[in-house]
Amino acid sequence: MSAGRTDGASSSSAFQTEDGLPVPAVTAAQMLEIDRIAVEEFGLGILQMMENAGRSLAEHVVDMLGRTAGKVVVLAGSGGNGGGGLCCARHLHNRGIDVQIALSKEIETLTGPARDQLHTLRVAELEPVVPSQAGDAIRRSQVVVDALIGYSLRGAPRGRVADLIHLCNQHAAQVLSLDVPSGLDATTGKAPGQVVRPDRTLTLALPKTGLRALRGEIYLADIGIPPEVYQRLGLTFEFPSENRYWIRLWSR
Repeated sequence: MSAGRTDGASSSSAFQTEDGLPVPAVTAAQMLEIDRIAVEEFGLGILQMMENAGRSLAEHVVDMLGRTAGKVVVLAGSGGNGGGGLCCARHLHNRGIDVQIALSKEIETLTGPARDQLHTLRVAELEPVVPSQAGDAIRRSQVVVDALIGYSLRGAPRGRVADLIHLCNQHAAQVLSLDVPSGLDATTGKAPGQVVRPDRTLTLALPKTGLRALRGEIYLADIGIPPEVYQRLGLTFEFPSENRYWIRLWSR
């Protein structure tokens, strides 16, 4: 098994595993191309990868809760990152965990995977909180899941997204970000406006270059993308674990 191998000429090995194996980091543009190749050329479904991400995210929430039967709030955006957060909410709900959802947009404006994930939750009678209740929900929670933006940041967060980031930073006891803390540029690590300050980040497929200077723990989740997808971008990488679907990373 060639776990964690990277092509140094094609990628930045900014991270390593606990055993010191290098893990390549990618820019937002590279990750977008990886997603495109996975879907268009390899036939992976977005919902399929989202399910893998959401399940791993739920496992991290349970780990952060520890032995407490605490409340969880999922802050969900309208894109793929939000869909992963809503999938996580379903897995938590299925296990009897008290979970609430705060959306960055009105329900009727959601499209694609986020809409589909929310539909399942609403049929299961798990309705999003109204915007005015988001602050109280965050204050009462033990873990807040940040699934607002992901690697697709375009300028400073605005409107309800910015409001939810502010409430999260002001009142959350513990924060878990999905893929990239909302408000952080996935490539540069800079924040053009408000940015979530997570205790833990679960990044997907490959870590993003902008996470290198991030405070808090960073974990990498395998969402089912074959190594051959990465090879199309000149990256040689196999997930460095034979029996787990997420691992912790350290900056090199």
